Amino acid sequence: MSSYPAQARAAVRDLSPAYFALVMATGIVSIAADLMGIIPVAVALLWLNVGAYAVLWFLTAVRLAWFGRQVLGDLTDHQRGPGFLTMTAGTCVLGGQFIRINGDYTTATVLWVVGVILWVGLTYAIFTSLTIKEDKPSLTEGISGAWLLAVVATQSIAVLSALLAQHWQQPYRLEANFLALSMWLWGGMLYIWMISLIFYRYTFFKFSPGDLSPPYWINMGAMAISTLAGTLLIINSPDAPFLQSLRPFLVGFTIFYWATGTWWIPMLAILAIWRYVYRRFPLRYDPLYWGAVFPLGMYAVATYEVALAMDVRFLDFIPGYFVYVALLAWLAAFVGLLRRLGRDWIVPWLR
Repeated sequence: MSSYPAQARAAVRDLSPAYFALVMATGIVSIAADLMGIIPVAVALLWLNVGAYAVLWFLTAVRLAWFGRQVLGDLTDHQRGPGFLTMTAGTCVLGGQFIRINGDYTTATVLWVVGVILWVGLTYAIFTSLTIKEDKPSLTEGISGAWLLAVVATQSIAVLSALLAQHWQQPYRLEANFLALSMWLWGGMLYIWMISLIFYRYTFFKFSPGDLSPPYWINMGAMAISTLAGTLLIINSPDAPFLQSLRPFLVGFTIFYWATGTWWIPMLAILAIWRYVYRRFPLRYDPLYWGAVFPLGMYAVATYEVALAMDVRFLDFIPGYFVYVALLAWLAAFVGLLRRLGRDWIVPWLR
């Protein structure tokens, strides 16, 4: 018991900046469950996510107060810095969860404001610091799938803005749709920049099992959330003349995003088999695994919305199966989290 405060401080000190991926994953799996009619699971995950969001903000505030210099170091680190963008994405996904499951637009609006502030502050802080710092890693050491969290954060603003636009009256509806469109376009451009570097890293540099971290699943997840944002813009197009005039473009690029995300799924599955089965890389809990759960839930939701918005109902079977894949992945990660909490917090306290 006497060493417990020191262990607790160490756990807070080492808290991953990407831990808000837990909120992202729980929120989107909850929404997927709601769309597939698994209502009790969806509601339970909503309130579990509210608790997780509050706890993570508390721990983040404590970490900032106790270990501010280390937080600043993480913010300016090529590997850990992009993880802070899970704060933006988690906030916006939780806002979407309140709309979809609870019909609560007031809370969603508050979360939207917080998400926009976080997006502006973190995006410019992270990428400015990475640009001007003098000592920089090589491409092989500096870039990973976690960089695509910048795309996910951007598209999460687009998604929540489009959802709120469906509820707001004019002229706010028009303005929210314009913001959603702008963020959707910027997120797509950002993906093209980043995936080019990541694919180059994949194919032209030595790649070991340890390099294939769970955030590489965001290669697919970034396209899935871009697809979701596109479908919402298509649905909202009657409410905004500029969306109506761009409808063929919206449809074409949304299918482009969906097809790209779909291509990544077998590729990432094969690489996972190579990592864990062929190369026998140890499978143990890491908070980064929430970044692999999120894309699975997002793909289910995005495909459901594509089938609805474009009347391609032959795709309906995909979210019906994928929601269970996402739920199983979420459950596995949650069991890992409980075991980690028991090891780092409960067992030391009992001693």
